[in-house]
Amino acid sequence: MKLHDLDQPSDPAEPRRRRYWRRMQRLSAALLLLWALVGFGLSYFARALSFTFFGWPFSFWVASQGALLVFLLIVCAYAWATRRLDESFSEERG
Repeated sequence: MKLHDLDQPSDPAEPRRRRYWRRMQRLSAALLLLWALVGFGLSYFARALSFTFFGWPFSFWVASQGALLVFLLIVCAYAWATRRLDESFSEERG
C-alpha cells in the first residue's frame, strides 16, 4: 500500500454520503433553531397581547396554540425537505 492510497476513501460512494449527511445536519440545525426561536420568542412577546379571547388571555392562546401550529409546520417542512433530499441523492446514485 502506497502513502497516497491512504488519502482515497475505500468506498467510492463515501463523498456522496458525507455531502448527504452535511445537508441533513444543516437542515436539522436550521429547523431546530427555528423551533427554539418560535418556542421562546413567541412566549416572550405574546405577553404584550393583553386582551381576552374566549375567557383566556390572548397571550395564552398565541403561546400555546401558535407554538403548536408552528411545530407541526416544522415537522411537515422537515418531512418534505428530507424526502426531496433523499430523492435527489437517489437520482445521483443511479
